[in-house]
Amino acid sequence: MKKRYCCDEYVRSTGVSRRVFVRTGGLAMVSFGLAPRFVGRALGATAPSQGGKKVLVCVFQRGAVDGLNMIVPHGDREYYKVRQNIAIEAPGRGDNRVIDLDGFFGLHPSLAPLQPWYEDGHLAIVHAVGSPDATRSHFDAQDYMETGTPGVKNTADGWLNRLLAETAEGEIGGRQALMRGLAVTRQEPRAFSGPQASLAVGDLQQFLGGEGPPVRRGRPVDQQTDAANDMAANDMADERQAAEERRQAAQRSGGNQRRREALVSGFEALYGTDENDIVLSTGSEALDAVAFLKNADPLRYQPANGAQYPPVGLGRQLQHVAQLIKADVGLEIAFADIDGWDTHRQQGGAQGALANRLREFGQALAAFAHDLGDRMEDVVVLTMSEFGRTVEQNGSQGTDHGHANACMVLGGQVNGGRVYGEWPGLDREQRYEGRDLAITTDFRDVFGEVADTHLSPANRDALFPGYVLEPRTYKGLIKT
Repeated sequence: MKKRYCCDEYVRSTGVSRRVFVRTGGLAMVSFGLAPRFVGRALGATAPSQGGKKVLVCVFQRGAVDGLNMIVPHGDREYYKVRQNIAIEAPGRGDNRVIDLDGFFGLHPSLAPLQPWYEDGHLAIVHAVGSPDATRSHFDAQDYMETGTPGVKNTADGWLNRLLAETAEGEIGGRQALMRGLAVTRQEPRAFSGPQASLAVGDLQQFLGGEGPPVRRGRPVDQQTDAANDMAANDMADERQAAEERRQAAQRSGGNQRRREALVSGFEALYGTDENDIVLSTGSEALDAVAFLKNADPLRYQPANGAQYPPVGLGRQLQHVAQLIKADVGLEIAFADIDGWDTHRQQGGAQGALANRLREFGQALAAFAHDLGDRMEDVVVLTMSEFGRTVEQNGSQGTDHGHANACMVLGGQVNGGRVYGEWPGLDREQRYEGRDLAITTDFRDVFGEVADTHLSPANRDALFPGYVLEPRTYKGLIKT
């Protein structure tokens, strides 16, 4: 379990003022030591030209997806022996069978939308990949993967924040780039934690237009207590009343009120603060930034090339990312996640709970790639999950927490059409601890290779403290 903080503990451990701690509940910020004017600093610069700008999109499958049913080793006879109720039928005639990739591995039938990208050489898969740490705790394993330091609990920053630091090219027009790092998630992902500026915004429509009911955001739940939440709620109520009084005073003073109110409604819905702390602190920079982002028009955005995103969840997140890539806001690293993979019971095979989740996952990734079209030449999507699941099905026709897993790399410059990695085998003596798929590729080698060859960080050795990346051992996932 992660350490839980009450409000006062968090203040003592981080040095953040209680006022700022409470206010981070609306707009989830990577660096919680920054005052609210961070919004203007992160968004307020003139957007650079996107032409040829590389973008990395990370998609976290939270809950430990069953990689053996996602990327099926149908050529390994043991797979069918130990998964009699949940195995996917071998490739052949008829529906609901494995989609063959190379004669040994195949896609779950729910991932059919991704098959053309594999056949065209733009989707690569790495199997038997994972963390060398042996934990089967979701919370610890996710933390270790997002910090890039397996087994180390006190790492202060995330690997994507370190990547931002190593790819920074200085300021544009004397100010930071508009939006280099963005998480389209409801909470700050651990991977973005650290000093580099980035934003976590769960819904662009609400952020830009204040549409819909207010949404509370905050630190991950494992770092909160009920007492801290109650304190935050009480302070929010007091501050909202004060905010209303100040807003009424601002209305009497005139000025650019209509524009200001539109911005305030969006910020207050997400940030839980008032216009004096956000709008007035950032001045015209925040106003201009949001006005610029509104050109993306999330209410009327029409995906290109016939792309059809799932209307909720990962589909909505990736549609937001595509919008911002097209809007040329300087986006460099984006993060999205999708949960629901912890299939201990009634997992199903070609149909069922896992199949339904994979269907949304595959449709969302395929729609994103179709929507971007030629711009996928500069985009790489990297998928990940904290660990895999047991080789054998359990007594509830599901699978339990395992070890190695599979990940995907999708993009125009990906050396796809291959399943990479050394296959360890599924026989009992080949398994990790006699029960799990063994790891033959450290996840840091995959993440590091993609980051290094796609975004060219100044110092690749800074990405994963204590771990050395060896370019000579790269698998060749990205064309160089």
